[in-house]
Amino acid sequence: MPAQAKRRIALEVCVDSVESAVAADRGGADRVELCSSLCVGGVSPSDGLVAETCENVRLKVHVLIRPRPGDFVFSPQEMKVMERDIRRAKELGAAGVVIGVLRDDRTVDAARTRALVEAARPLSITFHRAFDETRQPFRALELLAGLGIQRILTSGQRPNAIDGIDLLRDLIDHAGGRIGILAGSGINATNVRQLVTEAGVREVHVGSGVAFRSARGRAASLFAPGAPATSADRVRRFIRLLHDLS
Repeated sequence: MPAQAKRRIALEVCVDSVESAVAADRGGADRVELCSSLCVGGVSPSDGLVAETCENVRLKVHVLIRPRPGDFVFSPQEMKVMERDIRRAKELGAAGVVIGVLRDDRTVDAARTRALVEAARPLSITFHRAFDETRQPFRALELLAGLGIQRILTSGQRPNAIDGIDLLRDLIDHAGGRIGILAGSGINATNVRQLVTEAGVREVHVGSGVAFRSARGRAASLFAPGAPATSADRVRRFIRLLHDLS
């Protein structure tokens, strides 16, 4: 198992509301990734949501910076929006941001990523699952490590992390602790043990794995059903499991 295996396993919970962030905090999570519109893969949350979340939790709040759903090739105007959103998240108390910018050829856009990194300093920076669309993951890892990014959120370039376990293992070995590999997508209490023991995963990103269908989620809507809410009890149980695996 990689040298970084001696560290305690960190838990990040993806949330889209203050209530879910508070539940993750009460359950003992290390941080949350805060976003809106999870039904389309997540976009940047509003200033109000960022401010209220930062004011109501003790854990680290990492804000998704993504101006729209769809691909990760952004226009100059969209880049300006993201830089403004990063600066605003910093002002509102975020501990980190989550970014991802690609070129048309499915490589990391180094220049534009560097611009976002510079705007974000000294916040913690995660490169999100845009990484899973890159054609050369090890080259992408080297570039991102060189830019000073703290971690990469990835499912091993497969629909879920269990299917991508082989690449996750290789990425962790290749990184050698220079950049964190945050495993995400489809992780739950049933399969996380395999990811830890077989791939050496030390950072875990979950959403539905600690969520339940709340009254808000069941409520009928003319437009769409509500999103599941994070459960503090499920987070707490997940944390206990991770502690047992550390």
